[in-house]
Amino acid sequence: MKEFIVQNLATVIISLILLSVVTLIVVSMIRNKKKNKSICAGCPMAGNCLKSK
Repeated sequence: MKEFIVQNLATVIISLILLSVVTLIVVSMIRNKKKNKSICAGCPMAGNCLKSK
């Protein structure tokens, strides 16, 4: 197992970096959604268009 990690160290590091970037993007999107900073934030009907009936 140690040899596999050493041989693929660059791939492992790049994969961890990409995973952390994707995680940060998702967390940021969730936080923005909770703060009502979605794509409709500037629209006058922003509070009405996505309400469930």
